[in-house]
Amino acid sequence: MLVNDGRSGPGTLIVTNVTVFDGESAELVDGPVAVRDGRIVSVGDTADLGDGAVVVDAEGGTVLPGLIDAHCHPYGISLDMVDIEASPLSYIAIVAAGRLRNALRRGFTTIRDVAGGEAGLAKAIAEGRLEAPRYLFTGPALSQTGGHGDPRPAHWDTCPCHSHTTEVVDGVDPLRRAVRERFRQGAHAIKIMTSGGVVSLTDPIRIPQYSEDEIRAVTAEAARRGSYVAAHSYSPEAIVHSVRNGVRSIEHGNLLDSASAAAMAEYGAFLIPTLAAYDAIDRRGVELGMAAVSRAKNREVLDAGRQAIELAVAAGVPVGFGTDLMGELEEEQLNGLRLQSEVLGILDTLRCATSVNARLLGLEDLGAVRPGAIADLLVVSGNPSEQPECLWDPAAQRVVIQGGRVV
Repeated sequence: MLVNDGRSGPGTLIVTNVTVFDGESAELVDGPVAVRDGRIVSVGDTADLGDGAVVVDAEGGTVLPGLIDAHCHPYGISLDMVDIEASPLSYIAIVAAGRLRNALRRGFTTIRDVAGGEAGLAKAIAEGRLEAPRYLFTGPALSQTGGHGDPRPAHWDTCPCHSHTTEVVDGVDPLRRAVRERFRQGAHAIKIMTSGGVVSLTDPIRIPQYSEDEIRAVTAEAARRGSYVAAHSYSPEAIVHSVRNGVRSIEHGNLLDSASAAAMAEYGAFLIPTLAAYDAIDRRGVELGMAAVSRAKNREVLDAGRQAIELAVAAGVPVGFGTDLMGELEEEQLNGLRLQSEVLGILDTLRCATSVNARLLGLEDLGAVRPGAIADLLVVSGNPSEQPECLWDPAAQRVVIQGGRVV
């Protein structure tokens, strides 16, 4: 692929020699795609952009919407939760900046950080001080004592918790205050832990966490702000407990069954699968020193994650895309597309990672290639329907465009 920077025409760009996946349609259409001032102005027509537009010659490749990772952890710089929470925020943020840059260069032009982030990092990104995807953060995820976000081993009588990625908060009134504080700092949504997890050490994975009153306090505060709540939740019991009490987005959901899938559909909840994390932990957990209890819990949910996606689709639940990669596993991000495509096929997987995630986020001018949409685009060297490896092969050529500018 060739990029010719016209320089004399700031704000204009055209992608030529390209077919287009618009984020929804099964049929690819012919380009070009023309961009002015950060938004798409035409698809398939030769727009008059004046002299000096940036020209991206795709050489027969495909342009698709910039990918959206709805379950990303820039602050998740280690597989050890205690290590993260014991580290200075300055160090966490510096490492997170590199993780964000890497995600953008892979083609993820938007991410939702569902356990971490704060106003300072978001401000630096908005001011262009960091090369990063569009950044939507929840602040530290909320966990009950002894829940998935409580990093302490059972024998510890201390807490090294700076609340970089999770905060232990119990009770209705403290939770209300915690939610309000997150929105004061600019949080996009709120994340809570409503079941056990893989990397936490003291919580069985299936047991629901937080009481009904506690979850409703969180979801009511979020609704008052015109926002929503995402819940880390694995088991059918925890999933139903979450959606009945107002949760909109179920993260992971690996142990979903038909009844809990029907409940999700009834309450209009989304499922965000994170197959990349379980596959990577299964292959690399021993090498990276993960605790035996975490590896055992990972095995419990590994294969079930694929079936959960099938059950959700059958029940009419909208399925998005996330990766949930911590520490060195961040390099597995594109592998998530391959794993999800083995369940849904490549076009449905691309819908999950573009238009469906955009609907979840309430940002429907993202995740699409159409006139008026924000020009966040990924240009790949092949046709994903015929050569899907062009999406996840690290050696494959790609051009990433964010807001109409080549990254």
